[in-house]
Amino acid sequence: MIQALKGVRHVTSGTMKQAVTELCVPVPWGEIRGKVWGPDHGHPVLCLHGWADNCGTFNTLLPLLPKDFRYVAMDLAGHGCSSHRPPGVLYAFPSYVMDVRRVVDALQWSKFSIIGHSMGGNIAGMFCALYPEMVDALVLLDSYGFLPTDPKEMPKVLREGLDEMIEFEKKMGEKKTRLYTYEKAVERLLAGNPSLSEESAKILLERGLVKVEGGVLFSRDFRINLRNVARISLEQSLELQSRIEAPVLVVLAESGFEKMFTEPDQKKYTSALLQAFRDRRNTVVQVPGNHHVHLNDPEVVAPLVSEFLQNKALSASTGSDVVHPPKL
Repeated sequence: MIQALKGVRHVTSGTMKQAVTELCVPVPWGEIRGKVWGPDHGHPVLCLHGWADNCGTFNTLLPLLPKDFRYVAMDLAGHGCSSHRPPGVLYAFPSYVMDVRRVVDALQWSKFSIIGHSMGGNIAGMFCALYPEMVDALVLLDSYGFLPTDPKEMPKVLREGLDEMIEFEKKMGEKKTRLYTYEKAVERLLAGNPSLSEESAKILLERGLVKVEGGVLFSRDFRINLRNVARISLEQSLELQSRIEAPVLVVLAESGFEKMFTEPDQKKYTSALLQAFRDRRNTVVQVPGNHHVHLNDPEVVAPLVSEFLQNKALSASTGSDVVHPPKL
């Protein structure tokens, strides 16, 4: 079944009781695709996946969350089933934020909640800072909401990102697209993402592969692997964070980013961001698991997210300090 709404196309699959629809939003260079769970009248929640993932990252978590919410999970540009950006265009955080605005405008949402994992959490943090009146609750899954860079490193990072793009474009004509068998594609994804279980990898590959003659191709745009040139400092991150009006739940995995960002400079940045969230009476929670705990073991994360959405999505009140949930 196809329903049209202001340029938004929903393709229904499954039973009507457990219907999941495919979202398609036209954009100037193609389409932003995604998946939708929940009733039409449900309180809207936008779900943003991490770098090189796709909206399938929420497949196991969303069915465990409150049924009276309307969950829309986007494939970010260049990921999953969404169109790649035009030739010559870099992938940068402000562009992703603009894509979020395009999608919520097409959906005619004026107030909604956001769940963001990893890079999706950073996109969510920036969106909430720029459009605070539009977001009533923010959930960050193994994300700090912002990723600061030392200002002294910015010229180097910017130059490297530009040079990588130039080199990528030079090799585009001569580089052959690599074909995989499905089994080899699973192996490659697992090798590059040790935090994924095999089952989780297969879930992501449902939208991460394209069948062609002789095998499968990865659907993502490999320009997303190039260095991000749109950087902000810790001072800028804290200023943006201070503009977030929505209550925030930060769910950190014990073996996730907390283990990855261990250098003194990195720890200084992440500690400052987390402390600023606490100072504004937001909630920081640590759970057992790794960077993809929400996909691998959703039952660990679901009760926390469910309670937060039910209590905070329509309220300005927040929790406070770090809490350690009981073993589930």
